[in-house]
Amino acid sequence: MSLSVVTFTERGKYLALDLGGTNFRVLVVKIRTGMRNSVRMYNKIYAIPLEIMQGTGEELFDHIVQCISDFLDYMGMKNTRLPLGFTFSFPCNQTGIDKGDLVSWTKGFKATDCEGYDVVDLLREAIKRRNEFDLDIVAIVNDTVGTMMTCAYEDPKCQIGLIAGTGSNVCYMEEMNNIEFVEGDEGQMCVNTEWGGFGENDNTEDIRTRYDREVDGGSLNPGKQRFEKMTSGMYLGEIVRQILIDLTKRGLLFRGRITERLKTKGIFETKFLSQIESDRLALLQVRSILQSLGLDSTCDDSIIVKEVCGAVSRRAAQLCGAGMAAVVDKIRENRGLDHLEITVGVDGTLYKLHPHFSTILKDTVRELAPNCKVDFILSEDGSGKGAALITAVMLTLGFFKG
Repeated sequence: MSLSVVTFTERGKYLALDLGGTNFRVLVVKIRTGMRNSVRMYNKIYAIPLEIMQGTGEELFDHIVQCISDFLDYMGMKNTRLPLGFTFSFPCNQTGIDKGDLVSWTKGFKATDCEGYDVVDLLREAIKRRNEFDLDIVAIVNDTVGTMMTCAYEDPKCQIGLIAGTGSNVCYMEEMNNIEFVEGDEGQMCVNTEWGGFGENDNTEDIRTRYDREVDGGSLNPGKQRFEKMTSGMYLGEIVRQILIDLTKRGLLFRGRITERLKTKGIFETKFLSQIESDRLALLQVRSILQSLGLDSTCDDSIIVKEVCGAVSRRAAQLCGAGMAAVVDKIRENRGLDHLEITVGVDGTLYKLHPHFSTILKDTVRELAPNCKVDFILSEDGSGKGAALITAVMLTLGFFKG
């Protein structure tokens, strides 16, 4: 879809779903136009238990529909048939605006009988099973696309979407004459790179470490999403843990004792890395954080742990920055420009909350793409607003017949 067809004069009420991690968000988005355009949102966040994430596909989509039902009750809208935009943040083979076959689960999901199936159909079937309400599912979009559209509503120069959180991915607007498998040379098309899968053909082996291989081998999808496992918040803490275990085995940390706690997968969440790397934290406070995780540390241990966390997050930011630099410089080349000015819409807890990640990423882009002026703007509303905007555009243009 080209941004050139988006007039932002669309209006109405739309339901949006946002599935991409351990939480699931349901929103009602009200778009108003006139003297002052406005978008108002009402939302609730629902947890997705691990047993649902890794159970059957039917259980997962029944849980999603149960959350939708609760939200519609909460909003008093159970009897209103709304158009729906579905943000689905997993690799899909998208054959239409409302058709997307799941290629593979990522980010800890492993629900059975979903891969290879159209997730929109799976959602429609779950709605029929519940038989409490009906919805018109107009569009399925990736979270990068939703984020880009959310930010483009505020800044028309926004033509790239970046997710740097639990997962890692980028989308961008490409000139149609550069896309071989689609007819037509006019306008632009949104390309979802799914760059988290970069490296699955072994072309990142020279920059992967044994710690990366340990994390990959212990994941739910070994050999898949290798770049994401080096750059996303879901995996950085596990890389840190593997390094700390190695240093402890060598007698350099924790008096050489590998405790049961250190053996526990998942103890280093992204929030702990962000806290440990904060410039405002003294070593005694870092030590206190480690002790709260069940790791009895000295001040020297705290220095080493802080250095390890910094090295892992810095590499992640630089890799994301290198990828972004490649994307913007290729856009510049494809458009035949000496200099490109472009805006990136960003969402994700790693970018938002980590004390240094965003700065290192921007510095890397600036260094590797000197002929591009790249501005980054945060999506304060996530990708749900963008999904609703895309749904509104599809209805306005008559692409959805119901």
